[in-house]
Amino acid sequence: MDRKRRSSWRATHWLAAFVLATGGAEAQAPSEETIQYFKQNCASCHTIGGGRLAGPDLKGALQRRDRDWLVRFVLDPKALIDSGDSYAQGLLKEARGVVMPSVPGLTRDRAGKLIDLVDAESKLERSQFAGALVSDRPLTPADAALGAELFRGTRRFAAGGPACISCHSNAAIGGLGGGLLGPDLTDAYSRLEGRKALSAWLSAPPSPTMAPIYRSKPLDPDEVLALVAWLQVVAERGDEARSPPMLGFTLAGIGGAALILVLFDFLWRRRFRDVRKSLVERST
Repeated sequence: MDRKRRSSWRATHWLAAFVLATGGAEAQAPSEETIQYFKQNCASCHTIGGGRLAGPDLKGALQRRDRDWLVRFVLDPKALIDSGDSYAQGLLKEARGVVMPSVPGLTRDRAGKLIDLVDAESKLERSQFAGALVSDRPLTPADAALGAELFRGTRRFAAGGPACISCHSNAAIGGLGGGLLGPDLTDAYSRLEGRKALSAWLSAPPSPTMAPIYRSKPLDPDEVLALVAWLQVVAERGDEARSPPMLGFTLAGIGGAALILVLFDFLWRRRFRDVRKSLVERST
């Protein structure tokens, strides 16, 4: 290769390297797996360009914090807050003391892919994560009545998911209340600061218990609106969440066991007498 051709090749080589280093190459599009992961684990608390929900709007996050900081926060928010980081503590204050939970099994590689997704969606005119696709029409008493039925399980969800009462309770249920696996939802509407955040949460519940169930059996938009309407009514009643009625459960259990024993005795009473009678007759 002569000197002129060698010089031209080197120039071309360094130009290509410079273009790649400065971002001239097209960025790789986020994978469908990353998009679904964000929907299931992040979209219930965050939008990208749709305003604050339970957590901050993530649009332009890479303009506010560098990539390494964001990855560390996503992996372990509490550790960064406890380290004294002023920005992390500011986020905690905005969230009224609620710490973002760490996602089980989240790796550094996946956290990086989530940051890339947020960055890519932030550059769009409207992100697919700008907010839950739930109607903003006024809520009605009919919506609240339907929500009460869905919560209590007297009407089934269209996709076949379990009723809310199987894991949750609230002050409006009465009687022995609901399940104890999940938190009491008496103040869920006010705790999540209204309709928008609560709708997002119900559309894609991210909790380790609910996520596997409702991933394949999601609530439809009308069901989400109905539950939001009823939980708004419950919150506006001003009742306080009640302590679990453990004494009532205990007494009901004892009474039920006694009733079963009496029933068995009634059903089997002749069986034992007939056996004893035949034994007596054989011995005489």
